[in-house]
Amino acid sequence: MKTTRRKFLTSVSMLAATTAFPINVFEFGKKEKLKVALVGTGIRGTSFWGKRLVDEYSDILEFVGLCDVNEGRLSYAQEYIGTKCPLFLDFDQMLKDAKPDLVIVTTVDATHHEFIVKGLKAGIDVLTEKPLTTDEDKAQQIIDAEKSSGNSLIVGFNYRWSPYSTKIKELIASGTIGEITSVDFHWYLNTYHGASYFRRWHGLVNKGGSLWVHKSTHHFDLLNWWIDSDPEEVFAYGDLEHYGKNGPFRGANCRDCSFKDKCEYHFDITKNKRLMDLYVANENFDGYIRDNCLFRDEIDIYDKMSAQIKYANNVTVNYSLTTYSPFEGWRIAFNGTKGRIEAALDIPYHQNTAISQEALHAKEMDQNAMEEAKTESIIVHKLWSDFETVKVPVEKGGHGGGDKRLHDKIFKTPTEKDPYDRSAGIRDGIMSVLIGIGARKSIESGKPIAISELTALEPSVKRLK
Repeated sequence: MKTTRRKFLTSVSMLAATTAFPINVFEFGKKEKLKVALVGTGIRGTSFWGKRLVDEYSDILEFVGLCDVNEGRLSYAQEYIGTKCPLFLDFDQMLKDAKPDLVIVTTVDATHHEFIVKGLKAGIDVLTEKPLTTDEDKAQQIIDAEKSSGNSLIVGFNYRWSPYSTKIKELIASGTIGEITSVDFHWYLNTYHGASYFRRWHGLVNKGGSLWVHKSTHHFDLLNWWIDSDPEEVFAYGDLEHYGKNGPFRGANCRDCSFKDKCEYHFDITKNKRLMDLYVANENFDGYIRDNCLFRDEIDIYDKMSAQIKYANNVTVNYSLTTYSPFEGWRIAFNGTKGRIEAALDIPYHQNTAISQEALHAKEMDQNAMEEAKTESIIVHKLWSDFETVKVPVEKGGHGGGDKRLHDKIFKTPTEKDPYDRSAGIRDGIMSVLIGIGARKSIESGKPIAISELTALEPSVKRLK
């Protein structure tokens, strides 16, 4: 039986709905390669969705087009990724000429919807980086486009795929502590990782939707997945008190700043050849500065955030995000009818951590910086009983090992049934960003925001697959 690349894509599309087909139907290696086009050639696009795909899956896929508004970055991307495919400044032209099976979107967050909608309407399946989009109107455009096109959208949520996050899901789903009633979730970005968002385009709401959307969508997706329900209402507080206009001084960029000797946040981009080649060498094409001053006046996102989220199944969540913590890590606690689960990663005083916070961030972002598996603990405390420590093997590179597992699922084993339901589709993407969008609106209005008022999707007591 001849298997076409379109049938392969159908399986990937169904993956978003957690429907599985027998893997032998697709006979990998006995058919034409998947034709992939990438729009957005920044760090994430050229590395995780670019070079890594060529390095790991070139036997089953090939790039047929790269697109970006910056022609210098395009040329660099072609060489770095390791492809000889055509380059395009115009996305519509790429779709017409390259005729891809799959479009991967890794552009500025606020433009995701534009390429997702065009791809779906052109009869092409789309895979997008998180966040899906940045406001409710764009979210509705994506919902309408997928519904009318008959094609499907996959959202690249990688944190679900880390062994540690998966173990938490397993413990909750198995009823270890009964029904979940409330959750406390706190995420800490250190002064290397947290500050980096304020240097880049992410520091502007009209580009990244604020960290409520760009960063916290990761965390909200985990919550939705763990709790297995949809958010119903959100109330939030937030402010900009540390970065932006609050800084004691500011310069044009870190390279040329006259305060570099006294600024504790000084970032020397000249020490990073990859960033110099990708961004600095191509500033003249679009004016984008990668090492911008994080105290510049135009920054308008929040640097401290706290939210109360109510779910359709009556679970309540207390969430916070800190962007200038001394360390990078997170803590979560689930209260249930039969006990409590406590989990935490990268809290330095929980283990004797010798690596610096700067090196820790660099390792986490590098898919090639895998370490030997270590173990981290999850505490399970049942009512009327002593606590139990569950040891989980973990990895530090590539978002806790989630990156490579997500790739393998999409490109190697798309048809295998996943007992943990980790594959994410359009509803997952929408529900995760709507919490962040609702939080932003709540701060602006001083009122709780109903998720059902934002798009046509109604929250469900049980998360819909």
